[in-house]
Amino acid sequence: MPRMTILTEAELRGIVRLDLDAVACVENAFRALATQAVAMPPILRLDIPEANGEVDVKTAYVPGIDGFAIKISPGFFDNPRLGLPSVNGMMVLLSSKTGLVEALLLDNGYLTDVRTAAAGAVAAKHLACEDAAVAAVFGAGVQAGLQLEALTLVRPIREARIWARDGAKAEAAAADLSDRLGIDVRAEPDAEKAAFGAEVIVTTTPATEPLIKAGFVSAGQHITAMGSDAEHKNEIQPAVIRMADLYVADNAKQTRRLGELHHAIEAGVMAADAEVTELGQIIAGERHGRRAAADITIADLTGTGVQDTAIATLASERARAAGAGTIFES
Repeated sequence: MPRMTILTEAELRGIVRLDLDAVACVENAFRALATQAVAMPPILRLDIPEANGEVDVKTAYVPGIDGFAIKISPGFFDNPRLGLPSVNGMMVLLSSKTGLVEALLLDNGYLTDVRTAAAGAVAAKHLACEDAAVAAVFGAGVQAGLQLEALTLVRPIREARIWARDGAKAEAAAADLSDRLGIDVRAEPDAEKAAFGAEVIVTTTPATEPLIKAGFVSAGQHITAMGSDAEHKNEIQPAVIRMADLYVADNAKQTRRLGELHHAIEAGVMAADAEVTELGQIIAGERHGRRAAADITIADLTGTGVQDTAIATLASERARAAGAGTIFES
């Protein structure tokens, strides 16, 4: 009789955390994407403009992994006005041998938050200067805090600035992160000042107009752009892509369609058929990463189904080991 494990957000938070294991899990997923015959279809996207909402469905099959995840990820950005979170969702883990449902992960977006932050850590690990100590984070939501936390796992971050359109949210996020991470975190109302001198810049917003402009960027900086996961979103001015010594995509085909690369191509800064380095290729040693301390590097991370399969598999393995979840027999 088929058996399925149902895991709640609370249970998943107890067994999966943003730690070096999660970072390694996502790093291995990127490596697989570059080196194995991964099946990863384009993102299925549904827009609901009347509610300022969007729904993404992502999946990927990785040879050698017993299961594959299908993730449903809604983002309704007016929800905070209703006292509700902007992002929620769930993942379904199915057997790659039988197609049967093995686990239903009712994470409300938590696993997506973890795997997205872990991806930022992977990008910084391979592209930021090894001694990077100052970070600038654009955005003041959950992902902004997680990105800074993830950075501290792979780089000796001792100071951070938070910029957000809502100054009060930036102040609150800075105070919380300073207490939680034990480093100097402050809100900076001026975007250019926030970026100035930061060795790592991370953007985590749903912006549709560039936040990071060419005049903000200087030698030695690494930028991780997380927010441009739809065609209309844009956090990095195309001219910054032209300035970069190295542009890196999580998935080149995807970033040509909806990432920062998409806007650079539209602006004529990059050719549509330009060769693009992918993060997995750097991890696998097939392409070079940062070559010099003065290099400007950019990671364009749009979120991939392979990350979802990786984190869902990790959650399922942890659940089995801990005896967590509710077994449902059909």
